[in-house]
Amino acid sequence: MDFIEAFRGVAEKFSHLDRTKPIKIVSNHDCDGIAAAAILVSAFSKEGIKFSLSILRQLTNEVLNTFKIEQYETIIFVDIGSNLLSSIEKTLKGKNIFILDHHKPEDYKPIFAVHINPYIFNLDGAKDISAAGVCYLFAKAINEENKDLAHLAIIGAIGDNQEKNGFYGVNSLIMNEASEFAKLEVKESLRMFGMQTKPLYKVLEYSTNPYIPNVTGNEKGAIKFLEDINIKVKDKGKHRRLSDLTEDEMRRLITAIILKRMGSEENPGDIFGPIYLIKGENDESPTRDVREFSTLLNCCGRLGKPSLGIATCLGDATFKIKAVNLLNQYRRDIIQSLEWFYNHRGTDKVKEGKGYVLINAEDSVRDTLIGTLTSIVSKSNLYDDGTVIVGVAHTLGEESKVSTRIAGFSDSHINLNELVKKILKTTGGEGGGHRLAAGATIPQEKEEEFLKLAAQVLNKQVAEEIK
Repeated sequence: MDFIEAFRGVAEKFSHLDRTKPIKIVSNHDCDGIAAAAILVSAFSKEGIKFSLSILRQLTNEVLNTFKIEQYETIIFVDIGSNLLSSIEKTLKGKNIFILDHHKPEDYKPIFAVHINPYIFNLDGAKDISAAGVCYLFAKAINEENKDLAHLAIIGAIGDNQEKNGFYGVNSLIMNEASEFAKLEVKESLRMFGMQTKPLYKVLEYSTNPYIPNVTGNEKGAIKFLEDINIKVKDKGKHRRLSDLTEDEMRRLITAIILKRMGSEENPGDIFGPIYLIKGENDESPTRDVREFSTLLNCCGRLGKPSLGIATCLGDATFKIKAVNLLNQYRRDIIQSLEWFYNHRGTDKVKEGKGYVLINAEDSVRDTLIGTLTSIVSKSNLYDDGTVIVGVAHTLGEESKVSTRIAGFSDSHINLNELVKKILKTTGGEGGGHRLAAGATIPQEKEEEFLKLAAQVLNKQVAEEIK
């Protein structure tokens, strides 16, 4: 593929840099961004390249101005930057710039910056490859030995919701390399958080994707749920795990979850399918299951501890323990956010229109969790495929964080990146993203206007569809 071949040229340009001088890596704070940064940290460490690392919640013109006065001659933007190509070139002219991203880029062709992005090659950055995958291909072009980092690219892809009973595009090639390098194995099983590490009733209690009414966040409800379907919580005094279930018990559990969620029969493909396990990790480890690993990285980034995520990716046992402790709090926060959402459906806080849902969480959900909430809701089967989920929550300052998702894994005609940018022209703020997922930061006093404009645009598109 031309896209993969292009990394040879990027690596060639990188090889001509003065490696005696440190390089600045700038990455996004989500799972994909942390996994991508970890790939570069590992690759550069092998080469003896000095570097510093900054993990950002958002890249803005103000942040670029701070980079301008720093002494770094080379800056690598990871999972960030494609929507600010012209600003990066204008502000950082004279520096060596590399942009390794997968978000829909600004309509601007860089003059001196090296920009590699799947969209340039007519690939879909929302499905075909994540930023971690882009960084993996770059690292492999630098040194073939970096194939041992393929599993980190898969963690990033899953963290960016690019897996749907398997992988697409370049991700599938990277998955093959991760398997060939004996880093990952694939099994068919129930796809739920904690299935490798926690007692079965705890798996159900902590289940946010899928969300199980009266079970998620409810220990007594989870135990009763198992008792009602005749599955023992304990065996010989020891709490049972998912792996302890018989085939018949597994079938009963899957059926019961579907009925509990939907009230009718539903295709179980969203809760049963391939799971991805990292070889060599202890069965009790939260970094054994790639989905749990991706959640851990998201947790570290969104709670302001990205260094814990980086260190965990690099295999540091001490920092992994700290990351796991942080993850436990993160899961509790997610459950509380979901409970708030379900309790406010049908109110002015969660407005359900035709083809869209508007969530105005204000201070009830952390701004760092509004993206997680909209993502979980989008995959909850509560709404038809293609339904647009828009969530807004206050930041600690005088701004509001916006997150948008499309329900299911729909090839919707609605482009959320374009939707968000269209509204920002009126409300002000900065943002962008993918066709199926986008976000923004806006002035707090503009959040009602943002939601109103979103409803107007989406109502108009629904009306046009009916015609």
